[in-house]
Amino acid sequence: MTSHQTTQTMKPATAAKKLGVYLEATPTEFQEGVVSRTELAALQSDPPEWLQELRRNGPHPRPVVAAKLGVSISGLARGGVTDALTTEQIDALKQEDPEWLQKERATQAEVRKETVRIKERNAERSGQSQEPRS
Repeated sequence: MTSHQTTQTMKPATAAKKLGVYLEATPTEFQEGVVSRTELAALQSDPPEWLQELRRNGPHPRPVVAAKLGVSISGLARGGVTDALTTEQIDALKQEDPEWLQKERATQAEVRKETVRIKERNAERSGQSQEPRS
């Protein structure tokens, strides 16, 4: 009995998400085709010019926009940002520093602090539970 190795493929939307790019800004061939795991690995290790350009200048998908602004995706929505933004638009927002962005950055900072506090507390608890009981 021989085993047949089938090539695993993914939809363009999944591949774009893994590459961190906005699907609608990718070339038509990419949007209309399927991407194998091998092709994805090749795109990640040796990105073509169109991919480098998208990563550099955008438009960027919301998760990338949120990360570049230091806020959550929900924070973007609360701030009224629902579309993909270019690097230039992101830089302009940073320069403008609207009140909603300041508030969302502060919220994100608090969330990170709380995450660290919980992680430390859990580490302490697991360290205590491993000590031998007398």
